Amino acid sequence: MEKIDLKKHYKVAFSSKKQPQIVTIPAMQYVTFRGKGDPNRSIEFENAMGVLYGMAYTLKFSLKEEGKDFVVAPLEGQWWAEDMKDFTEDNKDNWFWKVMIALPDYITEKEFKEAKAKLQIKKNPPMLERAELETLEDGLSVQVLYLGPYAQEAATISAMHHFAEEQGYRLRGKHREVYMSNPQRTAPEKLRTIIRHPLEKVE
Repeated sequence: MEKIDLKKHYKVAFSSKKQPQIVTIPAMQYVTFRGKGDPNRSIEFENAMGVLYGMAYTLKFSLKEEGKDFVVAPLEGQWWAEDMKDFTEDNKDNWFWKVMIALPDYITEKEFKEAKAKLQIKKNPPMLERAELETLEDGLSVQVLYLGPYAQEAATISAMHHFAEEQGYRLRGKHREVYMSNPQRTAPEKLRTIIRHPLEKVE
């Protein structure tokens, strides 16, 4: 049985250099969960983790019985605020977020709903009804590999934005992060995070 590893299949989306680079990220399918508030203190965010991983592994084991298998992909997140000062000044209570895990594109809406029903019977995680199957595409983007604690990303993000502007681009869409390390098993200074922002060319 072939096991799909999305990190290898979509290498550009799951690998990056320590210096900013301009890339094109293809459309991918995800299980998503949208919320608001400080992820460090939000029950909503904690529930989102249970729902996302619960859905990813339920889909994995259900489809494995049908001869399909995949490696569960890293957690990702989009982050934004109505007033971007709240984002740049780290006012996390006012942040909006959408967290997600990439899924193989062969998973159908029917299979997703069936997995949700199975998970509800087995574990019934809070807020399961908010799990959605979505296709998202960052397209033309700037991204960089950041090493270190999440709370110290600001300088790297600023340098990435400056690089994009120097190359003749402006930011569009939502800031995205791909968490390549497990924070429960990795020292903060060794955490690997791909930081990305969609772009458009300045005319």
